[in-house]
Amino acid sequence: MKHFIFKLTISVFVWLFSVIIFAQQKPDYVIVIHGGAGVITKKNMTPEKEAAYRAKLNEALETGRKILEKGGTATETVIAVINIMEDSPLFNAGKGAVFTHDGKNELDASIMDGKTLNAGAVAGVTDVKNPITLAYAVMTKSKHVMLSGAGASQFAKEQGLEIVDPSYFYTENRWKSLQKVLQNEKNAEKEKHGTVGCAVLDKYGNLAAGTSTGGMTNKQYGRIGDSPVIGAGTYADNATCAVSCTGHGEFFIRYVVAYTVSALMKYKGLSLEEAGNEIINKTLKDVGGEGGLISVDKDGNIAMPFNTPGMFRGYLKSTGEKKVLIYKN
Repeated sequence: MKHFIFKLTISVFVWLFSVIIFAQQKPDYVIVIHGGAGVITKKNMTPEKEAAYRAKLNEALETGRKILEKGGTATETVIAVINIMEDSPLFNAGKGAVFTHDGKNELDASIMDGKTLNAGAVAGVTDVKNPITLAYAVMTKSKHVMLSGAGASQFAKEQGLEIVDPSYFYTENRWKSLQKVLQNEKNAEKEKHGTVGCAVLDKYGNLAAGTSTGGMTNKQYGRIGDSPVIGAGTYADNATCAVSCTGHGEFFIRYVVAYTVSALMKYKGLSLEEAGNEIINKTLKDVGGEGGLISVDKDGNIAMPFNTPGMFRGYLKSTGEKKVLIYKN
């Protein structure tokens, strides 16, 4: 009897010890963000511009922290964090969106809730200040997943979202970029992909992800990339992970990149880091697909793989760990 009690005591102690260790390792919440991937190098970045990017990425992370600390949800955090980047002219989303061939700004966005697998997306909108907010409205206030163009704008008005004149999205820097491309200036289109995104694990164990973009400079014929396509540019599932992508959208659509990360974890048993590297640094790289992704899994682990010279990115954990990064090395 004494031997049994001793063994039981040891077993309980081991169990409690493992629970404590796991609790210490798993953060209460995690925020991961990106502001685009591409030819982003130290030599092409002024100290002032780098400081501006770092400050805005920090602001986005701290905005998310405040929400999560107060018990906010993953979806609420994704929207607020992306709003910060959409309102900045630094990124190719919202205010800083690039121009189409016809000199217009056409915006795309999507969001997904890992708890319910519900999702919302918009494509080709031209007068909605914050496309990610509209994507959330589509998810929660409609029976659809994706709305586009004039119909999406009409829905935004009916939901009381902020509508702006298309001139709001004009920035001199993006206009000049279009002119360079139209003049066939070498490598003008390869500067960077400034799509923004956010993936979050909240205190309740729920995951969510969102992505917002202005697409590609000089895009034609109503082209839509991966950002509003659920499974390609955005995906979230509480059973695995939350993912937001950035890069050459056509490749991300063909290889269903965001969902593939989740599928590799679910069906092959890969870790988040292994799954991200598999799709970004092997599958995509082998076919010339450029870009990257940010992700967080159900246990609070993060991965931010990319196959370009740089990617604006950062993360923050409830444990106090925080980083903002730009270059590969």
